[in-house]
Amino acid sequence: MIRLEPFTPDDFNQLIEWINDERLMKEWSGSLFSFPLTEESLVWYLEGANDFTRPEVFVYKAIDSKTETVVGHISLGSISQRDNSGRITRVLVGSQAERGRGICAKMIKALLRVGFEELKLHRISLGVYTFNEAAIRCYLKAGFQQEGIMRDVARHGDEYWSLVEMGILEDEWRAMQAPSAPSETTCC
Repeated sequence: MIRLEPFTPDDFNQLIEWINDERLMKEWSGSLFSFPLTEESLVWYLEGANDFTRPEVFVYKAIDSKTETVVGHISLGSISQRDNSGRITRVLVGSQAERGRGICAKMIKALLRVGFEELKLHRISLGVYTFNEAAIRCYLKAGFQQEGIMRDVARHGDEYWSLVEMGILEDEWRAMQAPSAPSETTCC
């Protein structure tokens, strides 16, 4: 089980340790931050975050409930009160050893619960680089639909990266939460 708690200055050093190379920084943050990640840039990142009275962005650390260890980072931003929408950004399973063990899916599930239940959003979107096949599979499994590809949106060194745009609507998410109805052919 993954629990989300607000990301605070006490968590800065852990995130800085995880983002240990320029390519990972670009994959995680797009062009929001420059490498190396610093405490000063993270202070700016948290300005106005995690305020339910004025929701614009929520920045979380992900905690493994069994071990009480911080295992990841995730945020929900671009929140539009008018459109009842938000965008998942900066998803990271911190330790390389923890990747591929289902933590990302649990983080996404927890954040969708915040977005759809607590914030009453109608739509949540995200973007993921086309080469990040594990993340794409994770998001599809969580119920996101692929909506298109934005070609060559980011440049890293001599290569250009394309972005898969994905989204999930409130009714799609709710349908996934509903317990399966018993089949009519099920016998006592």
